[in-house]
Amino acid sequence: MDPETWKLAQQVRKTVHRTDTTGEANPLTGLLYCADCGAKMYNHRGRAQANKENRGKDPVNGLYPYDHYDCSTYALTFRHYHQECFGHYISTKALRALILDTIRTVSAYAITNEAEFIEKVRAASEVRQAQAAKDLKRKLNKDRKRSGELNGLIKKLYESYATEKISEKRFELLSDEYEREQEALEESIAKAQAELDAFEADTTRVDQFLALTKKYTDFSVLTTPMIYEFVDKILVHAPDRSTGDRTQEVDIYLKFIGKFDVPLPEPTVEELAEMEKQRKQRAYYRERSKRQRERDKQKKLSEQEKSA
Repeated sequence: MDPETWKLAQQVRKTVHRTDTTGEANPLTGLLYCADCGAKMYNHRGRAQANKENRGKDPVNGLYPYDHYDCSTYALTFRHYHQECFGHYISTKALRALILDTIRTVSAYAITNEAEFIEKVRAASEVRQAQAAKDLKRKLNKDRKRSGELNGLIKKLYESYATEKISEKRFELLSDEYEREQEALEESIAKAQAELDAFEADTTRVDQFLALTKKYTDFSVLTTPMIYEFVDKILVHAPDRSTGDRTQEVDIYLKFIGKFDVPLPEPTVEELAEMEKQRKQRAYYRERSKRQRERDKQKKLSEQEKSA
């Protein structure tokens, strides 16, 4: 087993994929996070409601009609007096479609524009690494300074104990405290230095992503192994309704390369016309639904007045 496969297997083992009332675990569990509070997203499935409506699994994607994710912070507090975060509802079906489209689009671009792809990924990686390296260096210097201070304090402590300026009990208490702090600092310093060395050694690993894209020849269906091999994490933003339409941003981070936006060509006149047509259709149906709700409301009020 190669190192990357072994690492992937360990990651899958560490993530708890609990089965629910459907008797199955959702492979996306453990990969989704709320973009606002950082908490994990909870998966909700409504098999009971689907059974009441005599609706089973979709034969194509294997999903129940009621299958979605939401922010766990919101889900745990929405009945409380002080609600935390807010709803980030997104259907599993929509998520899977986005993931498959992202993997397929990025893989196709990487294979057909390999040199350009490598250049773009490394350029983006350098920007991220520059800030991360700056933060690590600052932390490293701070920890090393404190470690040096502790060496001086421990030395003075031994001198005070040797000259009987402090009691044995006080000496043991302080020396244990200093040594525990120093051990934690040494561990932190070693970890930060290793991460810094990794940045300087170019951790983009773009070649590993290219090898992964060439491993798959069929991107027509999103499989569980594909999710585990390609997806690192997914950030789900709160929906935006400011334009009248519900839109939602989803950031998909892929293994080895992070978040990558494929350069898109400028839309053609025909494509712009189609988008405008769809916008008008959505506005029309939204207004029609609004009028229908208003009619239903008036009808209900009229029936209540008659029965009064």
